[in-house]
Amino acid sequence: MAMEITQFLLAAQSADAKVRTEAEASLRQFQEQNMPVFLLSLSVELSNDDKPVESRRLAGIVLKNSLDAKDAIRKEQLVQQWMAIDISIKSQIKDSLLRTLGSSVPEARHTAAQVIAKIASIEIPRKQWPELIGSLLNNMTQKDKPAALKQATLEALGYVCEEISHQDLVQDEVNAVLTAVVQGMNLAEHGPEVRLAATKALYNALEFAQTNFENEMERNYIMKVVCDTAMSKEVEIRQAAFECLVAIASAYYEVLEPYMQTLFQLTSNAVKGDEETVALQAIEFWSSICDEEIELQEFESPESGDSGPPHSGFIEKALPSLVPLLLETLLKQEEDQDQDDTIWNISMAGGTCLGLVARTVGDAIVPLVMPFVESNILKPDWRCREAATYAFGSILEGPTVEKLSPLVQAGLDFLLNAMKDGNNHVKDTTAWTLSRIFELLHSPATGFSIISPENLKRVVGVLLESIKDAPNVAEKVCGAIYYLVQGYEDAGPSASLWSPYLTDIISCLISTADRTDGGDSKLRSSAYETLNEVVRCSNIAETSSIIAQLLPVIMNKLGQTMDIQIVSSDDREKQGDLQASLCGVLQVIIQKLSSTDETKTIILQAADQIMLLFLKVFGCRSSTVHEEAMLAIGALAYATGSQFEKYMPEFYKYLEMGLQNFEEYQVCGITVGVVGDICRALDDKVLPYCDGIMGLLLKDLASSELHRSVKPPIFSCFGDIALAIGEHFEKYVPYALPMMQGAAEICAKMETADEEMVDYGNQLRRSIFEAYSGILQGFKTVKPDVMLPYAQHLLKFIELVSRDNQR
Repeated sequence: MAMEITQFLLAAQSADAKVRTEAEASLRQFQEQNMPVFLLSLSVELSNDDKPVESRRLAGIVLKNSLDAKDAIRKEQLVQQWMAIDISIKSQIKDSLLRTLGSSVPEARHTAAQVIAKIASIEIPRKQWPELIGSLLNNMTQKDKPAALKQATLEALGYVCEEISHQDLVQDEVNAVLTAVVQGMNLAEHGPEVRLAATKALYNALEFAQTNFENEMERNYIMKVVCDTAMSKEVEIRQAAFECLVAIASAYYEVLEPYMQTLFQLTSNAVKGDEETVALQAIEFWSSICDEEIELQEFESPESGDSGPPHSGFIEKALPSLVPLLLETLLKQEEDQDQDDTIWNISMAGGTCLGLVARTVGDAIVPLVMPFVESNILKPDWRCREAATYAFGSILEGPTVEKLSPLVQAGLDFLLNAMKDGNNHVKDTTAWTLSRIFELLHSPATGFSIISPENLKRVVGVLLESIKDAPNVAEKVCGAIYYLVQGYEDAGPSASLWSPYLTDIISCLISTADRTDGGDSKLRSSAYETLNEVVRCSNIAETSSIIAQLLPVIMNKLGQTMDIQIVSSDDREKQGDLQASLCGVLQVIIQKLSSTDETKTIILQAADQIMLLFLKVFGCRSSTVHEEAMLAIGALAYATGSQFEKYMPEFYKYLEMGLQNFEEYQVCGITVGVVGDICRALDDKVLPYCDGIMGLLLKDLASSELHRSVKPPIFSCFGDIALAIGEHFEKYVPYALPMMQGAAEICAKMETADEEMVDYGNQLRRSIFEAYSGILQGFKTVKPDVMLPYAQHLLKFIELVSRDNQR
């Protein structure tokens, strides 16, 4: 079989599709016939230096994919499959892999390190393979072992630390791992390959080093080695060392005081003169320090007198040197960075860090940044003007309104003029800065706004002119309009100020969404998102006729999407994105017009046509569209009330499809929410559909495939159904209540160390209470005794939750 597996693995990579398909089928057949022997053969193939590199590489990949998967359910199946294999075969596989770490072929060593970590992730938490760490450390401590073996061993140690939790190792093992890793970083003893692997392994092992960082001697030693390594002559090693420093800043902030002088020197030199990959990590170090200090400031509550963990004020102490360092980075833009949102370079990183510094120290940053802004904003070189604008935009969050207000008042006119700058970068950053000003310093509802009734006309005029600019500028202008109108929401009399501009704003946004030069659909979706906000924030009393005129325009556009020629999957995606955006706009219009009795009739008159459009959209099959169309139908059900009944026979099959869509669980979750909307709209007229709906909801709850986030809304939905149909819910009680009791018991046993699980537990509890209250109210007047058998369990659950301090 060994000979055959080599041939199959090589044939599976053949250029000839027929040969490839046959080889893959043979490999699958072998796998299904005898999984343990199949995995053993793969490990032998990977470890054999006489075999071709290509077959060994694929053997490693197949082996790794037989142990791990992205999908949680599949992963659990693979874990169970590995656990079921006979122990002697597992030992042979593991021995093969450990041998492969010494292979002369780098790819084989690398793959073996990854597979070892995958097995460790299954076995170590179950207290199996206790000798693994020892045998890896043995490779490191024996003097005569070759460098290649040490490099692969360090890689394996790093991957193992990444895969397991720090609770899985005892402190002696942690100490030994850290010692081996830190010694591997030693310049005198090891070549660059070993030192790079050691530095990367340290990054993954830092989470385990809690106790070691509490001990001053050990901490000093680790910090010295990392700082020395950050000055290595190899770029990759310097980058990896700075990545360790970033992680240390987050994990061990409170013990950094003695090292900050050295760290400032190191990071400052890197930002000024090192390769970009290293400089980016050096800036990231300061961003991490800011994150820690911002978080500490949020937790320091003067009322309770609880000072929390120590706040060392590193940013404040470093300000006079740190701010000039960051401002210099802003002048290192790339020529085309305004055209590509995925670019991350030193000027972007510097600006982001400057923004975090502003949030950390507040007013203190302003006098350090404004001279840079003033001296660069008028220079002929576009880089200076862009950097000055970026610096100004970056410090708008953090300092007080009192400190910023006079500066922004003075600068607003200048920024509006800069929207006509000759350079695209400058206009892009100016539009972004305007959107930040409107987001942070324009809130008429609280009585403060940088925009006066007098200058609003000019602001709107400039924005509507600039939205016609290049796509990247137009997209930022959409953001500025978004925050401008959002500021007027719930602003009382001030809300009327922008109503006169509504027609122009809407028509400009629609024209922008129709542009064909956006390349991707980003500009279009920004224009529609902004249109949604414009409708949502408009003052209905003054603008109802304008929004009523918008309704047929958007319906018409949605109707036209049905005629788009679909030739490729690309066309299908474009159609889906456009339909999703238009359904989103319709949802907001429906909600807005149905919010007052006078305007609700507009929706009632158009409801048949709207529903027909939504049903056609469902016929086009795309998950994003399903989400948006479902949400819009929920709004329509709310608006039409009991009249929604006439759409149910046609719509019900799509409701069923949504509730069965485990793959795209967001669609399933939204559909559950829409069932609630329909129950509230139809009351007991929903009864004919309840058997089907309840059957599917119970199936969803029982499924291990459905994402857990959908389960709490299902319980809430039980409450909605029970409220709608009252005593008729009795026949579902024997099925629904045990599910609710089971979920309540899961809540009681939940892991409290994991923040995500605590949140999920709280959602689950709230939804169980919502279910109970809906059911109890539904039975209250007619059959109160139906729920008696469940009363004791409910009371126990209430008591449990009331005693929990995490709620």
